[in-house]
Amino acid sequence: MVTAEDADRDAGPGGAAVRSSVCSYMAHIFVYGTLKRGQPNHKVMLDKSHGSAAFQGQGCTVESFPLVIAGEHNIPWLLHLPGKGHCVAGEIYKVDEQMLRFLDDFEGCPNMYQRTALQVRVLEWEGAGGPGDHLQCFVYSTATYAPEWLHLPYHKSYDSEGPHGLRYNPREN
Repeated sequence: MVTAEDADRDAGPGGAAVRSSVCSYMAHIFVYGTLKRGQPNHKVMLDKSHGSAAFQGQGCTVESFPLVIAGEHNIPWLLHLPGKGHCVAGEIYKVDEQMLRFLDDFEGCPNMYQRTALQVRVLEWEGAGGPGDHLQCFVYSTATYAPEWLHLPYHKSYDSEGPHGLRYNPREN
């Protein structure tokens, strides 16, 4: 569970976590796969019973990473190998503590994905600041993957209906 103390520790210049004037915890999350708008799992970001998630803008990772589509469900995976692959495009959201806890569970953190902080370059922004700025965001990536995933095609962005032909197959199927 993330506490206000975690927010203080995690926050810093351009930090992924911030505390508002009413002491509620807010964090920036960078999503690159099925949680993006128009993708199969975006509905969980809109479900207020999970907490609050406010779209902030479009961005891409400052460092390059391998983004692969793998496994029996054709899931997008950001492999935690900075310096390999591409700068990955995605969306930036501001989420509250409840949504962050929900997303940790939804993403199988820490076993399936690990939540880490990384720098994101803002491409389009809804609020103050703007394109070109860098922002520290939490992202769900993995350092635990099958070795053969390194030989899969690396993508710059993910769309479940994209030209890769690997249709997302939800876990419940």
